[in-house]
Amino acid sequence: MDLIYTLDQTAPIAAQLVKKYASKPVWVFQAPMGAGKTTLIAAIGKALGIQQAMSSPTFSIMNEYEVNGKLIYHMDWYRIESEAEARQAGVEAAMDEADLSLVEWPEKAPNLVPENAVVLNIEILDPNHRRIFVSS
Repeated sequence: MDLIYTLDQTAPIAAQLVKKYASKPVWVFQAPMGAGKTTLIAAIGKALGIQQAMSSPTFSIMNEYEVNGKLIYHMDWYRIESEAEARQAGVEAAMDEADLSLVEWPEKAPNLVPENAVVLNIEILDPNHRRIFVSS
């Protein structure tokens, strides 16, 4: 899947992604700082039925949400320095436990990303347009 969208179209793009990839348990978001990873993840959360505001777990590393009996983790690995640190923080166990894990900065611990993960690469085209490449 390859889509170009404006920031105003984030919600319908998120709904489309949920519809297509809902059965996949791990989604990883690769993009430069400021590309809109957290914004897209928040829109995905809304599309899944999460009512509370979703913010980036940069300092806590992961935030937990429960919706319709499903456990969802939003993880931000930006501050992680090594795979050992990621394991100590519990990210591997959390991904095993969760129905869905949404991971920002997966390149910080690439060997912890399962082979069957949905990979979303977001590219900044200009201040209001993004291109997203999705592979699974």
